[in-house]
Amino acid sequence: MSTSLSSSKTLPSPSFSSRASRNGKVAPFSNLSVSAVEETLRNAESVIRKWDLNAKTSYTRVTSLFLHDREEAKSFLQSAKDLREAMHFLVASHSGSDKLVLAQSLTQIAMKRLEKELYHILSTNREHLDPESVSRKSSRRSDGSGNGNGTASDDEPEDNVSESTMEDVKSVVDCMISAGYGTECIKIYKLMRKSTVDEGIYRLGIERLKSSQIQKLTWNSRELLIKNWLNAVKVAVQTVFKGERILCDYVFSASGKIGESCFAEITKEAAINLFRIPEIIARIKGSPERIFKLIELYEATYELWPDIESIFKFDSTLDVKLQALSALVKLGNMVQVILSNYEATIQKDSSKILPEGGGIHSLTRSVMEFATSLTKCSSTLSDILMDHPPPGNLNLPESYFNGLSAGDIPMSPVSVRLAWLILGLLCKLDAKAELYKDVSLSYLFLANNLNFIVEEARSTNLKYLLGDEWVATHAEKVRQYAASYEAAAWSKVLSLLPEVAADGGSPVLSPKAAGACLQRFGAAFEEEYRKQMSWTVPDGKLRDEIKVSIERKLVPAYRQFCERCLGIARGDAEVERKLVRFGADDLGNYLPDLFHGTAVSG
Repeated sequence: MSTSLSSSKTLPSPSFSSRASRNGKVAPFSNLSVSAVEETLRNAESVIRKWDLNAKTSYTRVTSLFLHDREEAKSFLQSAKDLREAMHFLVASHSGSDKLVLAQSLTQIAMKRLEKELYHILSTNREHLDPESVSRKSSRRSDGSGNGNGTASDDEPEDNVSESTMEDVKSVVDCMISAGYGTECIKIYKLMRKSTVDEGIYRLGIERLKSSQIQKLTWNSRELLIKNWLNAVKVAVQTVFKGERILCDYVFSASGKIGESCFAEITKEAAINLFRIPEIIARIKGSPERIFKLIELYEATYELWPDIESIFKFDSTLDVKLQALSALVKLGNMVQVILSNYEATIQKDSSKILPEGGGIHSLTRSVMEFATSLTKCSSTLSDILMDHPPPGNLNLPESYFNGLSAGDIPMSPVSVRLAWLILGLLCKLDAKAELYKDVSLSYLFLANNLNFIVEEARSTNLKYLLGDEWVATHAEKVRQYAASYEAAAWSKVLSLLPEVAADGGSPVLSPKAAGACLQRFGAAFEEEYRKQMSWTVPDGKLRDEIKVSIERKLVPAYRQFCERCLGIARGDAEVERKLVRFGADDLGNYLPDLFHGTAVSG
């Protein structure tokens, strides 16, 4: 058979360009004509050789085809597609033709050019292919804003540029893959887009750190790392990775498998590194206060989980989802461990150092600060506690749950856990109260500390988690402790006054006995007064309530006794002197000085 096709006699047919564009389909090879093939080759050669990288013209070697003339770029792409169809025809009908060799040569020239164009578009248009631009374009297309509604926004020109750039990339990719140059095309695409994604993540403050490097960081440096991560993760997932997914889906819409593979290789390493960081931080031991950072990390990851599942839904990106899930599990487990260890630390506290004057114990302050801080993240903590129950049952007394539930509504895991935490503190305070040698001071200590707990609960979100009834029940217990203090501290003093009979009568006293009674009472009161001057009740309201209660018991009884003594000891200078020195009004004037923690001298 002759290698020339000019002698072939077939009816004329439309050009390849018009055939290829008709309804987006290409006519069967059998409908082609030799003359159409030859015409196609001539037209394609004129366009393709002009942009040959090895051409003598320096202008076309250094200039971007798409930047030079978009219409010519479209013509170049169409010529490459027409070459493919011509080659199919020649292989099927004239496999020995020199025209087939020409078509193959032109195709190689075209593909070399498109490789360079793809690299150029991806490298010089990063600002138009950055994930934020791609995500914004996608959102605008989905909500119908910006185009076709008669209005224009400030960022519409930028979106248009982004859209045209995406179309350029897609047209080159489609052309190269259909011509059998998918390997070369995908290699360039992966290389450039992975670089863009990695740079985007780095600009967000996320570096590639080994586990050992993170573990060696000081707490301040680790806090800065956590802060950067929390600021970056939402943007990384919802902008960087989502934008890259949108771009891959668009560019490789003709081949989902290729797009899936590209997306996985472009984002997988950066995404896994991103979600490794909270898992590594979760494994590092430290103070209980780190629980709050772990809860923040958990909350940020948990809130993004639907996006993570959607963006990384492919089998090839399963490792990303597994890493994010592993981070959630490790964070949740560590939160549970920290809580359990903190509770154990309370029970193991063996310090015998007590606050002077029965004041607020440092353990009370630290535990309540810890508990109230936990309430600020109660919603996330509740999710964690539901998914990561404690190793053993929290066997709280049934009466202790009063106020923690409403009807048949079960108690939240956070409410139960905080109630358990505070119960552990109360038990430890009972044990510490026994270290005081003075029984009355031990009761004052318990009143002070429980009152502090109640006021902290009443003035913070603990009130809503523990309930009004819990607060009321423990406030009543504060009053009971205060009453026990009064009985232990002042009953002996009060007992030194002769009892008044029910009918108003009282035992007859001689002036000498009355004087001795006054002396004993005065000495006993002064002893308690001097001792309790160094005691403290930090809460002003509780302090006033206790002093008023003491005054109501002591002053009227002493005043009545003094009036009796005046009747008994008329003319007795010694008794009158004692009454003048220490009258009922003097007694009332002494009491306001109590519970300020200031010792008396002189």
